[in-house]
Amino acid sequence: MYLNILKSKIHRVTVTESRLDYIGSITIDEDLMDAANLIANEKVQVVDNNNGNRFETYVIKGERGSGVICLNGAAAHLVSVGDVVIIMAYTWLEEEEARTFKPAIIFPDTKTNSLI
Repeated sequence: MYLNILKSKIHRVTVTESRLDYIGSITIDEDLMDAANLIANEKVQVVDNNNGNRFETYVIKGERGSGVICLNGAAAHLVSVGDVVIIMAYTWLEEEEARTFKPAIIFPDTKTNSLI
């Protein structure tokens, strides 16, 4: 049996930009991507702590060290600049592996989006 397990989590990061004029996705600082074990084009779930919106999109690499968290396209309607969000990705694992798997969970500074 396969289980859908949390793989990666960026816990409480601040939205720095919102761009309606883009096809769609979330741009994430590459340092945060590396620390949370996320890759470009990976599907993620975004949860907005300010308004309760939850949605799925895919990751685009942002400039390393910039702290950028930018919602693009239609998702930009669901957040505001300054909102605090949680970004999560999941993976399918066999039950035995799922029992011992440790997800990559990071807790950036919400003022700068830098790693603590």
